[in-house]
Amino acid sequence: MTELGNILKEAREARGLSLDELQSITKIQKRYLIGIEDGNYSMMPGKFYVRAFIKQYAEAVGLDPDPLFEQYKNEIPNTYNEELPEQLSRVQSRRSISPDTSKILDVLPKILIGIFIIGAIALIWYLIVQNAGDEAKEPSTTEKGKPALEESEKISDEGSGNDEADQAGDVEDEPADEETAPEETPAQELTMVTNSGSNTTYEVKNTNKFVVKIVSLGQTWVGVSNGTGKTVFQETLVKGKNENKSVDLSNETQAIINVGYAPDTEIYVNDQKLEYAVSPQEDMTQKIIINFVK
Repeated sequence: MTELGNILKEAREARGLSLDELQSITKIQKRYLIGIEDGNYSMMPGKFYVRAFIKQYAEAVGLDPDPLFEQYKNEIPNTYNEELPEQLSRVQSRRSISPDTSKILDVLPKILIGIFIIGAIALIWYLIVQNAGDEAKEPSTTEKGKPALEESEKISDEGSGNDEADQAGDVEDEPADEETAPEETPAQELTMVTNSGSNTTYEVKNTNKFVVKIVSLGQTWVGVSNGTGKTVFQETLVKGKNENKSVDLSNETQAIINVGYAPDTEIYVNDQKLEYAVSPQEDMTQKIIINFVK
């Protein structure tokens, strides 16, 4: 048992709480509470949950978690470092482009520019040929055609007055054009992409906003971070007290939501309810990742 685990256990026993009673208060499974007291953090579902569960444990037994985190910071895992290996692997993959591929990428823009220039020249030549053909088809005006043209102009002038009157009457009888219906905006889509154990990835698209709302039906701990691992908020939500929390992530591309007690937690994306891929009763602690495609 670690020194931190011993402090938490003594505080629990001082309040006369059993592990089963503490589980009911914090919504943290009993095996994780035992792991905290024994200092066995490797059994936790992730490093992120270690700090979250210790915080809930401390608050439940009347201890301030911040001084504990500061005093035992070398003992408690750091959640930010968990994201570094994945980011480093992405950087290494970008640097692993072969020299041959690099040469092709250098030449490709030149090839595209050449194709564009050839296409433009072909288009101009086609328009010139087409215009010359149209001019050749136009009949030349002859002297013999002038009398017939003048006569037709007189006839058209005499009938113009009647035509205008008829057109005015037709306009009055014609119904007003129906208003053009506006184009329908495609509905937002929130779909599950992958699932592995308690980790599920979703994708939201056909929208320009990304607002995540967490609603507590009882008592639950929730933490939200962006795609770079920066924490947006983390706290315990209690129904009737601070039962919901909304976060605008429209400038982000990803949201990572760690749910401490899924049966009492509802998640909404732009007011659309997210359906759990894994039943909350089967897995009470879940990690939800939502990729935002504008």
